[in-house]
Amino acid sequence: MANDASAVFDTLSPAVSKGSLADPFTPPADSALWRKNFLLGAATASYQIEGAVDEDGRLPSIWDTFSAKPGKVLAGDTGAVACDHYHRWEADIEMLASLGLEGYRLSIAWPRVMDAAGVPNRKGLDFYKRLLNRLKEKGITTFVTLYHWDLPQHLEDRGGWLNRDTAYRFADYADLMSRELAGTVDAWATLNEPWCSAYLGYGNGHHAPGLANDRFATQAMHHLLLAHGLAVPVLRVNDPASQKGIVANIGRGTPNSDSAADQRAAHLFEVQHNAWILDPLLKGAYPQDLFELWPGTEPLVLDGDMETISAPLDFLGINYYFRTNVASDGAHGFRDVPLEGVERTQMGWEVYPDGLRDLLTGFKKTYHNLPPIYITENGMASDDQVTDGHVDDTQRISFLKRHLAAVDQAIKAGVDIRGYFLWSLMDNFEWAFGYERRFGVVHVDYSTQKRTVKRSAELVAKFLKERKARA
Repeated sequence: MANDASAVFDTLSPAVSKGSLADPFTPPADSALWRKNFLLGAATASYQIEGAVDEDGRLPSIWDTFSAKPGKVLAGDTGAVACDHYHRWEADIEMLASLGLEGYRLSIAWPRVMDAAGVPNRKGLDFYKRLLNRLKEKGITTFVTLYHWDLPQHLEDRGGWLNRDTAYRFADYADLMSRELAGTVDAWATLNEPWCSAYLGYGNGHHAPGLANDRFATQAMHHLLLAHGLAVPVLRVNDPASQKGIVANIGRGTPNSDSAADQRAAHLFEVQHNAWILDPLLKGAYPQDLFELWPGTEPLVLDGDMETISAPLDFLGINYYFRTNVASDGAHGFRDVPLEGVERTQMGWEVYPDGLRDLLTGFKKTYHNLPPIYITENGMASDDQVTDGHVDDTQRISFLKRHLAAVDQAIKAGVDIRGYFLWSLMDNFEWAFGYERRFGVVHVDYSTQKRTVKRSAELVAKFLKERKARA
């Protein structure tokens, strides 16, 4: 059908669908992606690429601790070396710039920039200063995430995100970073994917610190969002010229049948994945349906907390990867019902670009104060191999075309979307999945640290060059 983003796959030539390297990566002539002010960039995260976990005063993080525990990460992998970006950052920025990418989203490693007493670590700070100054020299727009999951272990030892004090320590950290880096950051994101930090870290134990209790998850979420709310005014004072926002991962839930029970299950899925974060930010209250899923797990909320959390945002970062088909679990929740015969990625996630469009247009109707949006992560993992010096990642090329088409459709439906960041710039440490799953548009040989630009990156670069020529 005409509004089906998946149909854009049909615009790829038969040669490309079979693996040819010849087809250009070119949106239709009426696509909003041709606008010169639509930012197209790539994203990374500190623990996933930097390595150097014991160098220059960096302290241990919860991911150092978690990944060192047997059975927690696939193949026993850790981020100790990762992509060695800490030592190879200059070449990595040259690579980023050579692709013509206009924006770079990175994160700061909290354990690298201050000690347990809050004293600044100058060597760690200098690393990020050099990095950001070089990006500005290259004319690359900088999006900096303060927290992409690598909580200092000493804070976890005191309760981590279950301890309200961690929110205040985060505000101290935000204060230091925004004073030190003011003028080099175009946009600050306080948190990356608080859903993952709260639920995967404290609700089911799949991520660091590995705790599993629904009550822990809701309380951790509250403290994460409180940390965000406490940090925003600090960032506004210290770096007034920059944008301030937060990054949320969103999930599309579709019902397995037309039954009222399955329809309700799909609604509850999206409450848990989306409204749990967006309602407090944009409505100043938690969705009560959440506690239908998890009875008796209401977090401790003090007077003034929700006003702090719901302070106005300059932008909302949205991360999207897949949808989940669900049915009623026969009680008060939902269960996954994987569909047969659908396209999936190396992660086992269904490729469903229409979910991105549908969620974005739905948010515009639900939240009348919806801020401008950047797609801060979108991409897929595949088992990419270097053959004769090339990586022909055909599925990723198709994936990106279709998801960019979904973004374009949402823009045309009136959603204010101002940019899109590929996840990820390069293959990296994929959390509990270690190094097996490759999300990058640049291949990394972890034994040699050789970078090989994949065909997807070449085609994005070609499009950006053509767009610049048309401007």
